[in-house]
Amino acid sequence: MKSSSERVLKAGTIIMDQGQTGREAYVILEGSATVKRNGKKIGTAKAGSVVGELSLLDHGPRTAAVIADTDVRLLVVSERALKGAIENIPAISRKLLKALATRVRELDRAHYG
Repeated sequence: MKSSSERVLKAGTIIMDQGQTGREAYVILEGSATVKRNGKKIGTAKAGSVVGELSLLDHGPRTAAVIADTDVRLLVVSERALKGAIENIPAISRKLLKALATRVRELDRAHYG
């Protein structure tokens, strides 16, 4: 992907913080990270997980913090790279839509039961 780079972070590093404005999304290539909202753990991101895409798509604040549990290797995806991939690689569009639908469904269950 153009405008993408790899980054390695140590365990305990904040990958992204809730409330920040984000211009990058992250694909976890190796390792795992805790996802927290308002200080409460709401999930774990593992290899293959994408985090930060919502802010990248709508320029809104980050909805959660993500902290490396282990040393992590990330693919840092810029807005330009994500938009290019969505427009040119149908499989990425489908995967992103599926991930967003899963999140909406999980939020619906958590809110409405």
